Amino acid sequence: MSNGVRHVLGVVAGIILPPLIAVMLMYGVTEVNLSFHNFVVSWTGLALVVLAGALLAVLAASRVSPVASLLGGIGFTLLGVLPFIEIMSGPIVPDRLMSGWLRNGYLTLGLTGTFLLLGIVLLVSSAFPSRWRGSRPVVVTPGYVSQGQVSQGQVSREYGAPQYGPPQYGTSQGHGGSPSYGSPPSYGQVPDDTTRPMHRE
Repeated sequence: MSNGVRHVLGVVAGIILPPLIAVMLMYGVTEVNLSFHNFVVSWTGLALVVLAGALLAVLAASRVSPVASLLGGIGFTLLGVLPFIEIMSGPIVPDRLMSGWLRNGYLTLGLTGTFLLLGIVLLVSSAFPSRWRGSRPVVVTPGYVSQGQVSQGQVSREYGAPQYGPPQYGTSQGHGGSPSYGSPPSYGQVPDDTTRPMHRE
């Protein structure tokens, strides 16, 4: 996958996942709080919180484009700052946009600093330069031998290593009359001795 395609997918993930995570957290936290007051456990609320945490891990993953975590970090940081601005200047988000469990979850996560914490974590994870670079191609050096080429025959054929095997019998003598190592010894033949003196009668 090219680096450009990876960033495009990161933009799509950064637009879709953060609002989904925020809604899941707001509904899940509201359900957990209500069940706590009734002395019961809301498994639905806990499951939504766990699933939201898994999606957050996807945004901050190193293989995912940092654009996704950058967009998510900006969104969660704004959600985390808005409740504190409302305390000083009055309501900013209309009640008709956030009502019931949605507003309860928004205030709970916002006033406790959870949204701000998530935003800072995602922004910091986007700042690593290694996430913005694409994956480097694997460079194989000439002396590198992969695991599939460990066999003696394949390595020797590729790198010119000598082939060792049993001696070849019956071959001709080498250069200069010296016997080759693969030729069998000749029995019953007396070699010519050119250095002995001639016998005269």
